[in-house]
Amino acid sequence: MNDQIIGYCVKCKEKREMKDVQKVEIKPGRPAAKGTCTTCGTGMYKILPSDKK
Repeated sequence: MNDQIIGYCVKCKEKREMKDVQKVEIKPGRPAAKGTCTTCGTGMYKILPSDKK
């Protein structure tokens, strides 16, 4: 994924840009983005909108 994704970092307690982003699937088949905080390096997840309509 080359898109810039903003997620909430629980360690910084702010919205931050994610680096090393990978598209993953979490239970029950929901798409999500997994990456790390650019400031502190903490792991982050962002649940993405599903493609199902």
